[in-house]
Amino acid sequence: MDEKFQVRFLEEAAQFLGSLDEKTRDKVIYNVVKAKFSNDKELFKKLKGEIWEFRTLFNKTHYRLFAFWDKAGNTKTVVISTHGRIKKTDKTPLGDIEKAERIRKRYFELKISGDEK
Repeated sequence: MDEKFQVRFLEEAAQFLGSLDEKTRDKVIYNVVKAKFSNDKELFKKLKGEIWEFRTLFNKTHYRLFAFWDKAGNTKTVVISTHGRIKKTDKTPLGDIEKAERIRKRYFELKISGDEK
């Protein structure tokens, strides 16, 4: 099976993952990797505009990693994960979508100016 895209975690997404206990973090990472090889909307779903989310339901809690696409030249498409959220319901707060969009905009501004980290 071919990998459909690569995933890169921005600092806030990496910090979110680091804040989770080991079993939860392993499950979230497992689902991110699984999403790279499938078209499962339960794992990776478009939210609004250019914002997507990696989805994990583990121990009755919803974990989300927000993301956007960066088609990086001739390389495989990269999905950039912006930040994460623990939720009690399946509904996504609009503020998280707006935050991911602001991070996406800033990411591309820095990329264009050559200051991308």
